[in-house]
Amino acid sequence: MTRSAPPAHRYPDGAQDDHNRNPPRRRTTRRPERRTVAVLFLVPAVVVLAVLVVWPIVDTIWFSLTNSSGTRFVGLDNYATMVGTSETRRAIRNNMVWVLVAPTVVTVVGLILAVLADRIRFVTAFRMILFMPMAVSFLAAGVSWRLVYDASPDRGALNAALVAVHDMFEPPSPYAGMRPRGDLVLARTPSGDYQTVRPVDAGSVVALPLVGLASDKLPARAQPAGMPAPGEGLAGVVWLDFRPGGGTAGVVDPDERGLPGLRVEVLRGGTVVASTRTDDFGRFWLPRLTGGGYTVRLPHAAFAEPFAGVTWLGPALITPSVIVSYLWLWAGFAMLMIAAGLSGLPRQALEAARVDGATEWQVFRRVTVPLVRPVLLVVLVTLVINVLKIFDLVYVLAPDSSRGAATVVAVEMYRVSFGGGLNNGLASALSVLLFLLVLPAVAGNIRRQRREGP
Repeated sequence: MTRSAPPAHRYPDGAQDDHNRNPPRRRTTRRPERRTVAVLFLVPAVVVLAVLVVWPIVDTIWFSLTNSSGTRFVGLDNYATMVGTSETRRAIRNNMVWVLVAPTVVTVVGLILAVLADRIRFVTAFRMILFMPMAVSFLAAGVSWRLVYDASPDRGALNAALVAVHDMFEPPSPYAGMRPRGDLVLARTPSGDYQTVRPVDAGSVVALPLVGLASDKLPARAQPAGMPAPGEGLAGVVWLDFRPGGGTAGVVDPDERGLPGLRVEVLRGGTVVASTRTDDFGRFWLPRLTGGGYTVRLPHAAFAEPFAGVTWLGPALITPSVIVSYLWLWAGFAMLMIAAGLSGLPRQALEAARVDGATEWQVFRRVTVPLVRPVLLVVLVTLVINVLKIFDLVYVLAPDSSRGAATVVAVEMYRVSFGGGLNNGLASALSVLLFLLVLPAVAGNIRRQRREGP
């Protein structure tokens, strides 16, 4: 009995012949070639990375261990100097303020703008306007905001608006800047008031000359000054003791006008016993006063300088002012990033919350924010890395008088190296410090991206 041949493998459509003629090649034969190609493509990138990133980092670390000229090894002396310098501690403190305030404020404002943008009609134009500051360089933005923050209301837009609002509720005095004519009649007190040098008695007439105001700045109702006639009580005149072409000091000359509406107080023993206001001729009367030993006082409120706004670029407000300008620059970026995240939210979840009776605030707080939290985290981490390296906005916007109060690590690094210090070792140590401050945020961002996956 002959043994039958084993059945041949069946392949569809006659593939058996093709399989016998062209056996599959082993994939292992191409692995060395693929590795070679991969290395050839990676070598240029590795070389560029080593030259532009790795070598500068290593070189900076080495310079941080040398003296100011980089010619002698000094170990950790630069780091000790850096830690013991008050300017560096202030720069680190300001960087921490930036990290805690700026990214949070920008992210919150961007979230609010992104939510509001979905409810307006011209959403594209709205987003474009808010994103336009991103096209402006930090240098140009610093120059522009320095004009906005200018202390003079004539140049600074912000102070001009504040002065206009302030003067609506509290108009400035028409006699701001006026002062006594000499010190024989009136003298300035520590509180800024003007009062008579010698006591006066009832029945006398007191002449109170003032200067320091242009004639055309007087109120329109001011009339030529005149000495009142002596009588009962106390009388006097307050006038602008200036006459074009010359005049007699302390004497009411023709064409010299009185100061109308000026408050006059009479004191005895440090207590105000009577007060009144001058008429259009600058005259005043207090007929009920008797006796003597009085002091006539002109309160300082009538001569105080008008409200001139706020010193935004002073040492006390310089850091918040720079953060506001940073908010103007980056709010559009945060808004667009968050708006992209909002566009991908499931509308069914939002509608279901509204159907269940949730208010818009509850929908925003309990549904929208939790769903868009990954995007908020991306924006927040990006801004943290950015503000740790902030330099040009602070350097341009802060004037010389406030640069010390606004300094950050990057500005301090520039100051000790290129700004006149010429200490390359200390500047390199500050660069290493800045790198160490940025590194945790970068590492955390990489870990988050790996955890979330592609």
